[in-house]
Parts: sequence; C-alpha cells; structure tokens
Amino acid sequence: MILKNRSDFLTTELDPNMLSTPFEVETNWHVITGAPSSGKTTLINLIEEKGYKTAPEPARQYIEMELEKGLTINDVQKDLVALNKAIADFHLGIERQLPANDTIFLDRGLPDCLSYHRIHGMNPNELLKFCFYHHYRSIFILERLPFRQDGVRYEDDQCAEFHQLWLLKDYRALGYNPILVPMTAPQERLSFVLEKLSDLNLI
Repeated sequence: MILKNRSDFLTTELDPNMLSTPFEVETNWHVITGAPSSGKTTLINLIEEKGYKTAPEPARQYIEMELEKGLTINDVQKDLVALNKAIADFHLGIERQLPANDTIFLDRGLPDCLSYHRIHGMNPNELLKFCFYHHYRSIFILERLPFRQDGVRYEDDQCAEFHQLWLLKDYRALGYNPILVPMTAPQERLSFVLEKLSDLNLI
C-alpha cells in the first residue's frame, strides 16, 4: 500500500454543470464529518447515548466486513483505487436503506468520498451524480485533532489535511452550509452540535 505525496493528489473541481442537479430525496439526516482522526466516531457514540439514531461510518464497516472474511488488512488495502470504489458503492447502498424521514446522525455523508477519489487519482465527478440522491438536513465538520493511526485507517497526516480542505469545499459546492465544530472536549462538542440544531429548529 503506497500513498502518493499530497502534491500528486488531484485537485479536480466539481463539474459546475452538474451542480445544478436537483436533489431527489429530502431527509432528516445530520452528517457528522471531518478528517480521519478528528473525533467523529467518539461524537457519534455520544449522540447515540443521548437516544438519537445513528449510522456508523460505511468505510470502516466495509473494511471490517472484509477482515471478517479472513483477509488481512494488507489484502484489503493492496489496491486503494478498487477499495475506494467499493466503499463508495457500499456507502450509497447503506444510505438507500435508511428511512429518509427519521432523524439520523451519519458518520460521514456520501460526498466525503469525493476527496478520497482525488487522493487516489480518480475523477470526483464520476461519483458526483450520486451525491444528489439524498439531501441532508445539516452538515457538521469537526476541526482536526492530532492525527493518530489505528489498525484500520490507512491515511496519513497529509491525507487528513487534504481531506479536511476538500470536505468544506465540496459540501459548499453542493449547496450546503457546513457548521464547523471547534476542537474541544467530546462532551463540549456534543453540546455544541445539539444546541446548534435546537437553535435552528432541526431537532
């Protein structure tokens, strides 16, 4: 598994002709996202403890499913282009199974895959049309924490920095107004998100 240098990542902008595509399904879903190792899953778990429905990160789900088949992490990650295509397909399938009218907090939205396409040399516009199937109610992007590796995560700090930058750009290009969540303690982040949603009458 070899990651390119950040200077080699694609910086392909989203096709402006496609950005006028209307969304097909309005949802009551709230996306919690951010760079790898930004505390997303910790926050999602705290939200679940408050009694809200949540959906785990599809990429981690997919990789863990592959590991359960007896593959090693090196087997799963040996072809990162194929892996990211499979994750995007899996992510889309997961979202299409979720009830649109339920209030659900998602650990990443499908548009997160756009920056991963760039990192691995794929044109994000190949995925763009699928990002108009669901319209999310809100987007929260967590400010970065110090990057930490784990047994599943293959990204490095430069990937995380690149991903954070393009998350903001892509969600804004899609017409969303992402809310940045400060780099504070997990409980403070939880309060911040729930108070913002309450102030906006979204929960």
